[in-house]
Amino acid sequence: QVQLAESGGGLVQPGGSLRLSCAASGAIYSTNIMGWYRQVPGKQRELVASKATGGTTNYADSAKGRFTISRDNAKNTVYLQMNSLKPEDTAVYYCYLHYLVNAAYNYWGQGTQVTVSS
Repeated sequence: QVQLAESGGGLVQPGGSLRLSCAASGAIYSTNIMGWYRQVPGKQRELVASKATGGTTNYADSAKGRFTISRDNAKNTVYLQMNSLKPEDTAVYYCYLHYLVNAAYNYWGQGTQVTVSS
């Protein structure tokens, strides 16, 4: 069973920075995509950023220029460095892992709260 353990959320003032981490454990296919979604109450979960083992990276428009996703493939860990945070970045951030081996496999972390407020 694959498990994702997130850390790094919290309260930060506008303009501040936070770094989220997510470590995956269990039987993980070596070619995969890891990344982050976020969700606020009453809205759909939305992609923030993703990074494949091969390096392909995607960012939401709202994250471009402020957030940086990175990963350590040897540790099955993904990071999200968030700079210049805005109140509208406030959400629960979920780590996810996706891979395709005959069928699609998707795993989610428990979520970590990020609150941007003065």
